[in-house]
Amino acid sequence: MFNFEEIARLYEENKSKPSREEAIEILNKEDLSDKDYIKLLNCDALDILEVAARKAKRLTEAYFGKNIFLYIPLYISNYCSSGCIYCGYSCFNKIERRRLSLDEVEDEMLAIKRKGFNSILLLTGEDDTKEGFEYLKSAIKIAKKHFPEIFIETGPLSFEGYKELVDEGLVGVTLYQETYDLNTYEAVHLIGRKRNFVKRLNAIEEAIRAGVKEVNIGCLLGLSNDFKKDVFLTAMHGKYLLKKYPKIELSISFPRIRPFEGMNFIYTKVDDLQFVKFIVYTRLLLKHVGINISTRESKELRDNLIGLGVTKMSAESKTGVGGYVKDNPSPKQFEVSDDRKVEEIIMSIKLKGYNAEFTNWVML
Repeated sequence: MFNFEEIARLYEENKSKPSREEAIEILNKEDLSDKDYIKLLNCDALDILEVAARKAKRLTEAYFGKNIFLYIPLYISNYCSSGCIYCGYSCFNKIERRRLSLDEVEDEMLAIKRKGFNSILLLTGEDDTKEGFEYLKSAIKIAKKHFPEIFIETGPLSFEGYKELVDEGLVGVTLYQETYDLNTYEAVHLIGRKRNFVKRLNAIEEAIRAGVKEVNIGCLLGLSNDFKKDVFLTAMHGKYLLKKYPKIELSISFPRIRPFEGMNFIYTKVDDLQFVKFIVYTRLLLKHVGINISTRESKELRDNLIGLGVTKMSAESKTGVGGYVKDNPSPKQFEVSDDRKVEEIIMSIKLKGYNAEFTNWVML
């Protein structure tokens, strides 16, 4: 089990801001230690970040080439059993709940396929019911007819649950811990199974043991006041998983909280500069790990981060149920910031001198 408490202590013991000379010495190293990473996360010097960004660019191209993998989320249900105060799908929110019919699921997938995507990410609320699991299983069966790669972002499942889905064609799992600070975690998850911090922490390993080939972990920036600590713990969680399961493909995400209809939650703002730091310095630490950036972020920021560590980008995301066949008034889990069409994002990637890819060549 990932010992988050021991890693948190390591952070607290080493989180002092480095001198300029110390930061330069760290950047000159071929490999960063965990303590080096902590120091950089607490370094605010822009000239240091500029040097680090150039190094991050070289490393990203060395390990991933000049390629950006594009993916798209399909929300198939907004039923949720958990009370998370930062989420538009929370069971506390009085919104219309619906699941796409299986015919609608296939129609949405065909619309996504026509946009050029060669993989699918299926999302639901934290639906803990047997009905919800069987529905997800049926959706994966449909997806298998159209996509070689199927990923899910749902509530945590048991080993047996993940194994059933792997047998149907599931390839990857996204599961964010949200925050690694236990006190914050308990404060923002009021009811439901998601309130169980340890079960959620261990679930990603259940998925790997069940045969999932790719996993994506992350923290939701802004939940914890000490968001740098959350970033550090996310990266350390990733290192732990790679050491224990060296054959998996690992990606990391640092999504920032976005507003949703009826939002009544005060969170810690994480500015663009901090966000860029997290991407760049994480690339220096984890050279061959994928780094995702979603449409939560602005088009300007996303474009400027191409090549500086980011390897995967979502495109033309809809965060309500369905929405690719035709626009619908379904409540959104959160508001997107980059609402460009896929073609526009592809053009921006090409203008940066990179290739937009719809096939995950690492998996092949």
